[in-house]
Amino acid sequence: MGKQLWKPGNMLYPLPAVLVSCQGKDGNSNILTIAWTGTICSDPAMVSISVRPGRYSYPMIRETGEFVINLTTKDLVYATDYCGVVSGRDMDKWEACHLTKVPGETVKVPSIAESPMNLECQVTEVKELGTHHMFLAKVTGVRASEEYMDEKGKFHLEKSNPIVYSHGTYYTMGEELGTFGYSVRKK
Repeated sequence: MGKQLWKPGNMLYPLPAVLVSCQGKDGNSNILTIAWTGTICSDPAMVSISVRPGRYSYPMIRETGEFVINLTTKDLVYATDYCGVVSGRDMDKWEACHLTKVPGETVKVPSIAESPMNLECQVTEVKELGTHHMFLAKVTGVRASEEYMDEKGKFHLEKSNPIVYSHGTYYTMGEELGTFGYSVRKK
């Protein structure tokens, strides 16, 4: 079976589809959907999001240096799509999607109560890369829903039905195939 060579493009899929909440210095907040996000360092805990400068939320993040990454679930798939295709310039997405603001603990930005996990972030650097600018950020606080914790305090994100985005389509995560290190573990 052969393969075709395509022109360079962003074909790294699937991606996490997250809801990023942000707030301007004027107190107005917004939510935008981001699929270009990822972990960049574990110590200190750091993440990145890439945002087009023309997005309504871009100046909010740029001027305050803060945002919250809210993980998404099957129950949040409508809001995830909606917040990615409708501009906050035109409406209050919190209200339109019936999402609940929770005040940040380490940032001034609200997080989304309906999300199973919220990562509060402070920007450390902005890389202007072309169509998108990458915000590198230190994770200053993580809020995890007790609903998905077991009796030993272990968080089970998989029970929240997390979603991913792949080339225009949202999917729930599938069956467990193995755990870290299973390929070398003695039987």
